[in-house]
Amino acid sequence: MLTPMLASALLLLLLCRISFCQYSSDQCSWKGSGLTHENHTRDVEQVYLRCSQGSLDWLYPTGAIIVNLRPNTVSPAAARLSVCIKPSTDSSGTNIYLDRNGMLRLLLREQDQAQGKVHCFSIQEGALFIEAVPHMDISRRITAFQYELVSDRLGTEAHSFGAPCQPCSDAEMLLAVCTNDFVARGSITKVDQEEEQSSVTVEISRLYRQKTQVFVSGGVRVRRWNGRIKMPRQCGVRSGEGEFLFTGTVRFGEAWMGCAPRYKDFLRLYHEAQQQGNNPCHMDTD
Repeated sequence: MLTPMLASALLLLLLCRISFCQYSSDQCSWKGSGLTHENHTRDVEQVYLRCSQGSLDWLYPTGAIIVNLRPNTVSPAAARLSVCIKPSTDSSGTNIYLDRNGMLRLLLREQDQAQGKVHCFSIQEGALFIEAVPHMDISRRITAFQYELVSDRLGTEAHSFGAPCQPCSDAEMLLAVCTNDFVARGSITKVDQEEEQSSVTVEISRLYRQKTQVFVSGGVRVRRWNGRIKMPRQCGVRSGEGEFLFTGTVRFGEAWMGCAPRYKDFLRLYHEAQQQGNNPCHMDTD
């Protein structure tokens, strides 16, 4: 059934496809104002964001914008990317749809954006069609979100309530050491259960790499780091004895667990691959 909200969005999209689109140049982040549309409420602006991460801020939204999220390089791997967006808790004034060849699917209602939850979708599902919701006073309305382009495995699954908790294969473990945002050796000291995920507190004895400072040093003279790593709640992680090799990605400033074998198991695997010449990169295990 075609609801009035969806009918309005489809009309704006049709007008855009005919002739009423404005275009914004390629960039990582975009900030615009609906006040420029004040006398052109049927205008639709095309926005092109071509970075791996960035943000959008649309002040006083009127009419609609189409946000095209694409990597800045052409590669077959680009088709396997996912897009993750995280609305600001103050975000309001619009409904957000996925637009695939003129077919709209509602992604986020105006009232849902204030929850600030991460939503991911395949880049093949289309662009974002963001339509202003009519309000008498638009001066208090701002639609704002951060976005990141991630691999499919780390995108839709990492932030999905129903994400499977499959163990990594040997090849995935070896590759994670080379490509992930963080690689660290340590132990689990505490597990907190949150609404849709677990927050794992870890103590790191050796930090091989971190993209951003998700693990904080215990002091100049202390070769220890502490931090938290997120993972789906249904994975059933528990604190306990033993050392692990933690790998994973950083999404919107938070560490998300990828492969996490026991360190002794990884060490055996690494040395076997080293003898066979199959290691994709070198790691100092001394």
